[in-house]
Amino acid sequence: MTQTRREIRNVAVFCGSNAGLGDIYEKAAADLGATLARRGIGIVYGGTHKGLMGILADSALAGGGKVHGVINQRLFDKGHLHPKLSMHEVVESMRVRKERMLSIADACIALPGGIGTLEEFMEAWTLNQLGEIDKPVGLYNVGGFHEPFMAFIDRMIEQKFLPPEHRKGVVVEGEPDALIDALVSFEKPVVPKWL
Repeated sequence: MTQTRREIRNVAVFCGSNAGLGDIYEKAAADLGATLARRGIGIVYGGTHKGLMGILADSALAGGGKVHGVINQRLFDKGHLHPKLSMHEVVESMRVRKERMLSIADACIALPGGIGTLEEFMEAWTLNQLGEIDKPVGLYNVGGFHEPFMAFIDRMIEQKFLPPEHRKGVVVEGEPDALIDALVSFEKPVVPKWL
């Protein structure tokens, strides 16, 4: 049986507007940006120069990559737009920003981050589960950051709130090339969400 390979031209990347503790997360964001640039995959992200978001963009741009920022008006007005992006859009709200990013992207990756990062990732995963989109989602599991989250998903499965097959609806990898390769070869679970 031949495995399907997806064409991934652009990835929506969700990540912290803070840099996190120590330099492990900064290095990971830079590695992901450089890897996506090397592989010719464009980045769509929240458009700011802050935290991991800025590090990701800087690294991709330094590697000759394309970085498309989608920033909401409030953050743009505060001067948070990254000044060197390949292109950017200013939209009215965070809700519109998420919708626009998903419309451009062929897949999604979440780095470590806060509640906004988690919310963006969960929305993309949910839309996949419901069949509204078919865009694989992945967690860049830097230093085991996402393991407690996946343990919570396992708790949902154990308590019969989520079919076990849906755990396979998210790719979890700790290295950029492995994560991208898994997104390219991703096959969506096709079981109903209802138990």
